[in-house]
This record gives sequence, C-alpha cells and structure tokens, in this order.
Amino acid sequence: MRFSLLNVDGNARVGTLRVGAWTLPTPMFMPVATQGTVKAMTPLALREVGADIILCNTYHLYLRPGHDVVAAAGGLRGFTSWDGPVLTDSGGFQVYSLSPLRKIKEDGVQFKSHIDGSTHFIGPIEAMQIQRALGADIVMAFDECPPYPATYEYVRSSLQLTTRWARQCKEAHDGRQLLFGIIQGGEYEDLRRQSAAELKALDFDGYALGGVSVGEPKDMMYDIVSYMAPEMPQDKPRYLMGVGFPQDILHAVEAGFDMFDCVIPTRTARHGTLLTHSGRISIKAQRYKTDTTPLDPLCQCYTCKNFSRSYLNHLFRAKEILSITLNTIHNLHFYFELMSDIRSAITQGRFKDFKAQWLKDYGVVP
Repeated sequence: MRFSLLNVDGNARVGTLRVGAWTLPTPMFMPVATQGTVKAMTPLALREVGADIILCNTYHLYLRPGHDVVAAAGGLRGFTSWDGPVLTDSGGFQVYSLSPLRKIKEDGVQFKSHIDGSTHFIGPIEAMQIQRALGADIVMAFDECPPYPATYEYVRSSLQLTTRWARQCKEAHDGRQLLFGIIQGGEYEDLRRQSAAELKALDFDGYALGGVSVGEPKDMMYDIVSYMAPEMPQDKPRYLMGVGFPQDILHAVEAGFDMFDCVIPTRTARHGTLLTHSGRISIKAQRYKTDTTPLDPLCQCYTCKNFSRSYLNHLFRAKEILSITLNTIHNLHFYFELMSDIRSAITQGRFKDFKAQWLKDYGVVP
C-alpha cells in the first residue's frame, strides 16, 4: 500500500503517503503554487518553513507558459527547481471559477482564457495529457464543479458527467502518477454519497472531496465534511480540496481527512493578516507602529525570531516587497507547525482535547 495508517484517535488519523522517493506524513498541508511558485517564496524557503509537497495548477500552467514548455524543462521539478513531490489540480475548478462563459460538453469544456480571451478546450483526456507533461507525482481526475446554489436536477446531471469523465481519466492513466478521483454532488447528501460510491468502484489511488467552500454556509460545509469522510475508503488518502482556515482543518481532521490545500496563509499574508497562537492580527493597524515585541512569542519562524511587529507594520505600510515575504514565511510556518502538532496529538490519543484548547487560545468558538 502507498498509504499507511499509523494511529487513529476517534476518526482522526495519522499516516504516511509514499509518493515516488518521498514518504509524506499525514495529515498534511500543501501550499498552493498555482503557476509553479508559492508567491514570495523560494523553493529553499519553502523547505525551511516545513513544506513537503506543493500544489500546482493544470489550467494556469497550460495557458502560461504551456505544458510543452514545462515538459521540455524536465517537468515541474526541473522547471521550478523544487526538489519535492508535486500535486496538480486537474483545472476543473479554475474552468468553473475563471471562465463564466464556458460551454460544457460531453467530452469536456470549451472556455475562454482569463488572460487574453482566446478559446481553449480541456476534457478528461486533455487533462491527463497535460498533467503527464507537467510531470506531477499526484494528478487529479477532471471534474465539473457545480456552483452553489444549484438545483438538484443540475447537480445530478453534473455528477453523472463527472463520473463519466472520471472513468475516462482512469482509462487514460498510465500508472506512472498517483491518480485521485474527485467526489462532487453539491449540497445534496444523497448525490454526495452516490458520487463516492461510483468513484470507489473505479478504485483510484486516493479520493478528494471537491465542490466545498464555493459559497455555501460554513455549517453546511462542516456537515458535508462530517458525513462524507466515512464514505471514503479507509485505506486510501482522503483529500479535502481548497480548505481552509485553521479551524476548518481541525474540523476536517477530526472527521477523518488527511490532505489539505488552500491559498489562505499566503493570500492573507499579502494583505497583512497574520496568524498567531492567540488569533489573527492585522499588522497594518496603527497600534503596531511602535510595538517592538515579536509577532508571535510562541513561534520559532525566521520572521518571529528576527523582526518586531513595529518593523513588519512599517514594511507593510511602505509597500516593501520584504513585507510579503516575511508575512508569508510566518503564515506558512504557522500552518506546518499546526499540522505537526495535530499529528502528535493524534498519535498520543489526545486530539479532542488538543482541538478544544487550540481553538480556545485562537479565539474561535468550536
């Protein structure tokens, strides 16, 4: 088995996922390197803050610079000089979110580039070909992400199409990359369960829960996460796509998920929102202008060990590039430290208490 469970505490799991030459601990967080880069971070800096794997995006790299360019450079590792494993999203979500004039057909989606308006087509076969050329280690099946809200009839039809596309992806898969199926079904529990059953029959290497955090209420997302985790195979990695805030990850870990990605730590860093053990702060606030204390006294990242809140406030207000880098280093370190603490708590059989105390200290009501 490529995926091994080491400890279980309630539904929360600690394990390892073997990807090529690498063995990755789970639960794990994957920083988003949409266009082959985690914004403001070098590959070396990513390693230093604790990254084991990055997520790149098929849609964006297909449009620019082109998957043929990446392939000629030796794939994503050769192109980016990142020395670890890479997961690529299939591009289905970006076609949904960035191309409102898309035309969904039986064999794929025709869409206009958000860059220059040119017309393109990606279907399950093309998505597999592009991801193969990119040289990713984990690839995702092509899916259709329904909007929220959407009618039951629309989501059911969309789900049927996603299943047919998943089957085509599986048939086109050459076995050299791990292939994950993506469960859809919108806000409808019976359709979610149907999607999981249909994809399990195709025997993917892992399973992802997609189409959440697309505008639905938080309580609804939590409900979907809770009732869907048991529907996903116990002996395969469970990936919750595009989620999220630390409290969301804690909830999903408790439900039984193993893999996460989100732009939250890097995007909020660029806007001056920093995550600390006592909650989120906006470093641009006037009260930090003369605050010479570390950003987070409990954090051992490069930013917190070397720079004060006052300096970080100054950099942000002066629009210095260093502001984005130092903020991103901290937020990513914060996420990786959280994942490490989660794994330790599960291993020691104290995850429930850990989650409750962590949320209390962070200032979030469970």
